[in-house]
Amino acid sequence: MIEGTQRTGAAPAREEPAWGAVFSMTLGVFGLVTAEFLPASLLTPMAADLGVTEGLAGQAVTATAVVALVTSLLVSAATRRIDRRHVLLAFSILLTVSNLLVAFAPGLPALLLARVVLGVALGGFWTMAAATVMRLVPDALIPRALSLLFSGVSAATVAAAPLGSYFGDIIGWRGVFLIAAALGLLALAVQVATLPRMAPNTRTSLRTLVEVLARPQVGFGMLAVLLVFTGHFAFFTYIRPFLETVTGVGITGVSGILLGFGIANFLGTFLGGFLLERSMRLTMMLMPLTMGILGLGLVAVGGGAPVANTAMVALW
Repeated sequence: MIEGTQRTGAAPAREEPAWGAVFSMTLGVFGLVTAEFLPASLLTPMAADLGVTEGLAGQAVTATAVVALVTSLLVSAATRRIDRRHVLLAFSILLTVSNLLVAFAPGLPALLLARVVLGVALGGFWTMAAATVMRLVPDALIPRALSLLFSGVSAATVAAAPLGSYFGDIIGWRGVFLIAAALGLLALAVQVATLPRMAPNTRTSLRTLVEVLARPQVGFGMLAVLLVFTGHFAFFTYIRPFLETVTGVGITGVSGILLGFGIANFLGTFLGGFLLERSMRLTMMLMPLTMGILGLGLVAVGGGAPVANTAMVALW
């Protein structure tokens, strides 16, 4: 659940924007999404180094996603009496700790534990991010502040996977996660320096969660979203092994295709907004159908048409 965003007496509208704090939140989002996406670009060397199959190594993504989902539903109620600044700093600490644990993981259990920690940070930070940013600027500047926040997602989507793949071939996958840990530490330092104290202004409780989930429309909507994102991340998690083993693409080609995927993902957010303005229902039906067709197309084409494969990955 996204934390409530109403202004209350405990959270009056600001007269001056706290852009430094907004930027620190953007850094946090960038670090979290980067850490989330890295296994997709490093799965092959991770599996080889840990002595497990790529299928098992891919469960690192599953662990993060499941825990993030549960955390996002519970965090507002669990932290409703705690200063938002302290909660956000705790999640940034968990981001850094998770990346360090991954970098030094001796085996699969340690890797999964580290990714569980990331799931807590990811689900918690994301749930609070937008509401927090809205408290950091005057009402008139909220759209600009939210745009800055979500630019962190766009930047990580474009850069994380291709750079992870490229640098992983140079310094190893553990070195890449050490860089991600340093990024998390940077975000934490900027947040410590810029985030003000923010008293909680939400009355969310577990009862609220149950009442919302009991609504049929909400339940079916969440199920649909769950299925779509399960399919998407099942594809994205194993994209590197697929490209290397089925299409025969080398590491440079993998990095290039992942870069194309990231850029197309970024552009797709604008296309999605354009289509949603025309017909939300049609768009919500068309996009999953298109993804399914592209997935079947990749399997059908196999390694016989690298250009077609690259195009289908970008269109996905």
